Amino acid sequence: MAWRDETRRKLAQRALERQLAYQQRKAEHVRGREDEIIAAMMRTSRRVRDLLETFQPIKPDARVIEVGSGAHGLIFCFGSPHGIGVDPLAVSYGSLFPRWQRRAQTVAAVGESLPFADGSFDVVLCDNVVDHAESPVRIVRELVRILVPGGLLYFTVNVHHRVYAVAADVHSSWRAVGVPFEIGPFADHTTHLTFEAAENLFQNLPLQILSAKSNIEEARARARKHPPRHAGDRLKRVFFKNALYEVVARRA
Repeated sequence: MAWRDETRRKLAQRALERQLAYQQRKAEHVRGREDEIIAAMMRTSRRVRDLLETFQPIKPDARVIEVGSGAHGLIFCFGSPHGIGVDPLAVSYGSLFPRWQRRAQTVAAVGESLPFADGSFDVVLCDNVVDHAESPVRIVRELVRILVPGGLLYFTVNVHHRVYAVAADVHSSWRAVGVPFEIGPFADHTTHLTFEAAENLFQNLPLQILSAKSNIEEARARARKHPPRHAGDRLKRVFFKNALYEVVARRA
């Protein structure tokens, strides 16, 4: 168990290193296009806020947090005067993308151990990040812990056919024993969750699931629609990859 935990910790650190390098490159390409990017971020944040408000109103003074706010998170255009973004790379992202990162307070911390008291927030957001981290299970527990009773949780993660979960385990095993070869998608993630594994993240937690859905069939259709560029694309035509699992829940 200790070996597995240490392997996952190293994978999470490597995923952070790769993500920072990617965003550093991206920052060079987006310079001068900040207004365009902010407009797109506003549309995405508005869609999520509108979805949440179909279940209950979000008050103007609601305490909102995004765990894993990253470089272009929902929180920066969510419209909350008390918005907080949490990310291990928050300091670096603040320097790379100041135009929108300064729209919310940011805290450099990991999702597995959030520096906030129980029931601190009315709305908790976590958008497609837990499979890059050390422990998706611990992060989800933390999301629920900091959510006030009656508060709303918005959560997404990519889910994949079981064949990718097996491949991710094989990849992490050879990396753990020092084989100096990594495959990009598996190096960027600590795990490739199946739909069932994503569902299980919410087992035995004090939550009322208001909505839970995935776009697996859409992911399959998307893979078959475009001409394959390489073997990975051909594999996606048989075994779906990067389908989105989305949950809206209320804290009991």
